[in-house]
Amino acid sequence: MTAYVFPGQGAQFSGMGKELYETNPKAKELFDKANEILGFDITKIMFEGTDEELKQTNVTQPAIFLHSVILASTIEDFKPDMVAGHSLGEFSALVAAGALSFEDGLKLVAKRAAAMQKACEIVPSTMAAVLNLSDEKVEEVCHQVHKDTHEVVVPANYNCPGQLVISGSVEGINVACEKMKEAGAKRALVLQVGGAFHSPFMEPAREELAEAIENTTFNTPSCPIYQNVNAKPSSDVNHIKLNLIHQLTAPVKWTQSVQHMVADGATKFVECGPGKVLQGLVKKIAPEAETAGV
Repeated sequence: MTAYVFPGQGAQFSGMGKELYETNPKAKELFDKANEILGFDITKIMFEGTDEELKQTNVTQPAIFLHSVILASTIEDFKPDMVAGHSLGEFSALVAAGALSFEDGLKLVAKRAAAMQKACEIVPSTMAAVLNLSDEKVEEVCHQVHKDTHEVVVPANYNCPGQLVISGSVEGINVACEKMKEAGAKRALVLQVGGAFHSPFMEPAREELAEAIENTTFNTPSCPIYQNVNAKPSSDVNHIKLNLIHQLTAPVKWTQSVQHMVADGATKFVECGPGKVLQGLVKKIAPEAETAGV
């Protein structure tokens, strides 16, 4: 069985989607439509923008979504047995599987990006990558730091065994990084991100996005989607919407999602979108699985 997986923020690069635009009429049409929907020339930034321009949340998220979704739309006989997306990639997966229209998916992603940007500006917050420490130990240290300092520190991205990203207040993350190293982490590295994604700091964004999701039409997907919040497959529209709403403040259970997909019969994972990050993570989670890009 083949699972298609869709990347999240961080996979962007200058020139992304340019070849698709120039060689595929269907892709060109969708990119042009996206400029119209967003009200600015996102294709110009995607094709020619600097790394700095591409790093802005309101550009990054729609750009990765567009590259992923338009790429999927050009695949002949696109019939995944299951899909999943990492954080933002969950929206790409839902559009690719027919649960959301291209237009509605893009509008939700633009709304999500703007709401997250706003939430980041309310209180300074950040994230850090913890390497070579068990998930249980990372969870334990986060809990202890919160108990001792009353600062917000939570697991945010379960990327693969030995790689967990934590999220929280600047002070809390700095203390947690020291404690992680003391506990045996190979590295605990503060990331250059706008704020604490997938943490309680995203609550204002979650509320804003919840309203938009509730007012958007969702359809039953063509195959199950394994969602970040619980790592379980769903085809039920109401469950999908609920999980999508909670995604912003809950951790991304990527390791668990891939494990569940393998347990349910996935033998091949195809990454659809910019970069090869997810192929690398899948290899670490399920070395026996075949990986490929589009």
